[in-house]
Amino acid sequence: MAVNRVPVLKRCRSLGMDPVYLGIDKKSNRQLKRSNRKMSEYGLQLREKQKAKFIYGVLEKPFRNYFERADRMKGMTGDNLMVLLESRLDNVIFRLGFARTRREARQIVDHKHVLVNGKQVNIPSYQIKAGDVIEIKEGKKSLQRYKDIMEVTAGRMVPDWLEADPEALKGTVKELPLREAIDVPVDEMMIVELYSK
Repeated sequence: MAVNRVPVLKRCRSLGMDPVYLGIDKKSNRQLKRSNRKMSEYGLQLREKQKAKFIYGVLEKPFRNYFERADRMKGMTGDNLMVLLESRLDNVIFRLGFARTRREARQIVDHKHVLVNGKQVNIPSYQIKAGDVIEIKEGKKSLQRYKDIMEVTAGRMVPDWLEADPEALKGTVKELPLREAIDVPVDEMMIVELYSK
């Protein structure tokens, strides 16, 4: 299985984004050397795509599949793409505050700690639907790991389209998110332009 081993802060610097969007509260003091160089239109489009892939932890082929699915759906392709990425199971676990970062959320799902509507799901890219109930398995709720996570994520805002019960480590998807509700610094129109060449 392909794994992205690029240092997170280094990647954030090169993409010009804040590590906060990944759930990391560290800051990098270094500056980019090439900040005065002008970027081509293609370079800007590519950067937006790389940003989206990096934030959601998706590799190239699955990302392209998401784009093709978004293209076939009704409505704006860019908005559909962001909604598909946002409704991945690992991202929802992160948004509910059951993981500090999306990478950790992915690991929690991989390790079979998550139930969706009472069934065990260990696929991070599983697409959740409105009305789904997501919870941590009963036997795993008492682990020290989750106590530590809940301490760190206690102050984090849960989006309006989700309903979280931190005490029971349980959450409900009230509805699928709209593009306006997704606070990710990505210009999805540039990704659409890139893929439509």
